[in-house]
Amino acid sequence: MCRSIRYPSKRRIEVDVMKLLMSDFEVNLVNDNMQEFYVRFYGPTETPFAGGVWKIHVELPEQYPFKSPSIGFMNKIFHPNIDELSGSVCLDVINQTWSPMFDMMNIFEVFLPQLLRYPNPNDPLNGEAAALLMRHPSEYEAKVKEYVQRFATKEAADAAMDDDEDGNDEEMSDIGSISDDEAMES
Repeated sequence: MCRSIRYPSKRRIEVDVMKLLMSDFEVNLVNDNMQEFYVRFYGPTETPFAGGVWKIHVELPEQYPFKSPSIGFMNKIFHPNIDELSGSVCLDVINQTWSPMFDMMNIFEVFLPQLLRYPNPNDPLNGEAAALLMRHPSEYEAKVKEYVQRFATKEAADAAMDDDEDGNDEEMSDIGSISDDEAMES
């Protein structure tokens, strides 16, 4: 009896992505590839991000779940721990303390909502947002809301989706991941 060999990481990728596909999240696979996809993410209620809609780009490495996924915001967001230009996310649980116990649902149901609820201005990717949050919290909140109205509408997320389908995808292979050198510096 001969069976095809299925590598555990491939199976885990399929299971995690299927859970996401069957959830309430809108997920769009890139070329039917379960290792690269986009998720429509909504800002958590009772935060300045409420009402915002973002397109999140996700790439799962071959070594997933032993290596963390790459996560990036495709439409603009004003947040101390998210790079405004690249969409890179600075989140310890994704970058440094990732564990195979976590899955994609954790990222979208827990980690990203927590990141938006509790920004860490002491470890910024966006220095302007961090400084504003620390010095003038009400101005920070107003600017977040302005960005939500300008860049995080359903239309903006749809436009970001359409841009990629037209082949205008920006290079994002390292979004959400840091190199070993950067980890040593932290």
